[in-house]
Amino acid sequence: MRTLTRRGALGLGAAAAATAGLAGCADLSSSEGSKRTPGSGKNRSASPQGSPRATARPLGDGSTSFTGKQPHQPAAPEPLEPGLEPPQFVVFSWDGAGEVGNGLFTRFLDLAKEHGASMTFFLSGLYLLPESKKRLYDPPNNPRGASDIGYLTDAHIKDTLEGVRRAWLEGHEIGTHFNGHFCGEGRGSVAHWTPRQWRSEIDQAKSFVKEWRTNTGWTDLPSLPFDYDKELVGGRTPCLLGQDNLLPTARALGWRYDASSPGGRQVWPQKKQGIWDLPLQQIPFPGRGFEVLAMDYNMLANQSVNSTNAPAHNHPGWREQATGAYIQGFKRAYETNRAPLFIGNHFEQWNGGIYMDAVERAFQHIAREKEKGGDVRLVSFRQFTDWIDVQKPEVLARLRTLEVGQQPAGGWKSFLGETATASPSTA
Repeated sequence: MRTLTRRGALGLGAAAAATAGLAGCADLSSSEGSKRTPGSGKNRSASPQGSPRATARPLGDGSTSFTGKQPHQPAAPEPLEPGLEPPQFVVFSWDGAGEVGNGLFTRFLDLAKEHGASMTFFLSGLYLLPESKKRLYDPPNNPRGASDIGYLTDAHIKDTLEGVRRAWLEGHEIGTHFNGHFCGEGRGSVAHWTPRQWRSEIDQAKSFVKEWRTNTGWTDLPSLPFDYDKELVGGRTPCLLGQDNLLPTARALGWRYDASSPGGRQVWPQKKQGIWDLPLQQIPFPGRGFEVLAMDYNMLANQSVNSTNAPAHNHPGWREQATGAYIQGFKRAYETNRAPLFIGNHFEQWNGGIYMDAVERAFQHIAREKEKGGDVRLVSFRQFTDWIDVQKPEVLARLRTLEVGQQPAGGWKSFLGETATASPSTA
């Protein structure tokens, strides 16, 4: 039987929650145990999905394996040419990334495949650890084996392994959502963990991915087709808490970005403690006088006061409102400063599944803009980081001068021309 555990301090009123960038979030849980042009999604390589790679080399106990370069990646990014408008990047990401029988993992993999898109799946390490082995998990400042998201059944662990394997083979990124999802006010909350404790949490999350075969005893399932030590370059913390103490550890581990900041604005990002800070952003909320964080749980918090099973007569209107929020956030950036749009989700059927419907409808709207010829790129965080890492510092500095919804003065040709970006004041 499924259970759902609420995350985050959601005691604020709706408007206050939104304007404060409230980062309440929840994960699913169970009480039982050829190249394509960058981000275009066209001309996928011919590697058959799910097939073993000829170069596969088992790692450790065989839970993972090295299979060579990840399939279905964009061509190597290049610096933006002077005077050209930047692409519109959109990143859809998923916290937890566990399959519990509702088919949502498969639903959105199928959607991404249909449109040649990539996403980021922030896998919770505990979703690959059987509940019978829960004492292997030693969470900082919490009892051994504790978890605020529970453990999956064996059947759901197998489904999650299948989804993660397919995701990587189809070009998606596997990040981390860490393990126990502790978001309370007490000492055990991730908000209070030290850099050393974050290192312990990360090491354990990686070990559960790299040693699922030992921990489950299953020998009849294929390996995950990647080296997680090299694959893992970023994550999102539970409830978007604890980033300041996470970042020194992330930098020491060679991570390239962190997606844990709450209440970001739709402007071009910059680095924080040497790591790209890629926050969830505040986007327009149709019919309301405030903005909402671009995450399904925050839509819910502002519509049904945290209820995940509100009366059905509210669902159609809320579905349209959530869809409109994502689309308006996209439109605002696409038609003005071209700031990347970051959207966070969970594989949950809250309020009749309306937030999953909203995400799919918004995704399809954005994909249609791409397919009409616009330079819209549905990418993973890692792919976006690849692109921004090769841009000229003076170009990025110039882009950061654009405010939310601000169009470049004189158009892109003038705004990002040779003269404009060469100015010492913008370098």
